[in-house]
Amino acid sequence: MQKVLIIDENQEETELLRAVLDEYDITVVCTAKEGAACAGTGKYSLIFLDAALSDMEEFGMLKELQRKIMPWHIPVLLLMDEPDAKKEEKGLSLGAADYIVRPVYPLVVKARAQTHISLYQYRKKEEEQSALIDSLTGVASKQRYELNSILKWQEAVRLGVPISICMIDVDKFRAYNERYGYPSGDKALISIAEAASSYLKRSTDLFARYEGDRFAAVILGGEENAVFEHLKKICQVIEKLHIPHWVSASRWITVSVGGVTVIPQKGDSYDTYFEIAEKMLSDAKKSGGAQVMWMNERMEQLRGK
Repeated sequence: MQKVLIIDENQEETELLRAVLDEYDITVVCTAKEGAACAGTGKYSLIFLDAALSDMEEFGMLKELQRKIMPWHIPVLLLMDEPDAKKEEKGLSLGAADYIVRPVYPLVVKARAQTHISLYQYRKKEEEQSALIDSLTGVASKQRYELNSILKWQEAVRLGVPISICMIDVDKFRAYNERYGYPSGDKALISIAEAASSYLKRSTDLFARYEGDRFAAVILGGEENAVFEHLKKICQVIEKLHIPHWVSASRWITVSVGGVTVIPQKGDSYDTYFEIAEKMLSDAKKSGGAQVMWMNERMEQLRGK
């Protein structure tokens, strides 16, 4: 049930609004202080606001609300005593989404509430979805990785199947940016992401940009040797993109990969194996890069190019 906040001193009016908006979870407060405190929680989909609360200057509460609800962009509907074009213009310019002139008409209130709540929910969903995609490379974002990696881990525990966790890092990428510039670095990351994701596109695979020039992948199912060979292939494909890199041994951009394959048991920690994957990546880079360091189910370290 969507939550609606009403900040209004007129008790008769708030009771009417509560009755009209009975399909929503309604909170009613009558002071600016209470209103600011409630709005600051960010849990509401719509706010009705008396434009002239006695304990605030005119539109003062609207200004305060905009500071409180800025991260969520919650729509505010102003309740005004009379039609006034200048006041309407000022209210809208200060961030109000709409206004209603008293006395309120139930059908108008209901329709406007439905409209603004629907728009708010749609925008919120769009923002949540965009946050799950890395804006530069178009692959999954770190936020999506952190959400879905745990779900895949739980699925592996439930099914009793192997799961592989791996980290991919571009070798000597800081030197690349310093030599070729950050725009070229961004283009390189886009190409690397496209190449790697083309080999990790099953519904059971998760590939994401973890941070900076580091990517992460989770592969549900698959024998350890097959996954190890698959990641070696990804390394080779990225090097064959032939993106020039002046300090690379091959003179092309390369990546290092670290990972681990495990059949997790109930009570095992995803974080423990994620740390192993990071350790394998560190070992791969310390050993010269352009290679895969892997820990298999028997905790044996594999290495290959």
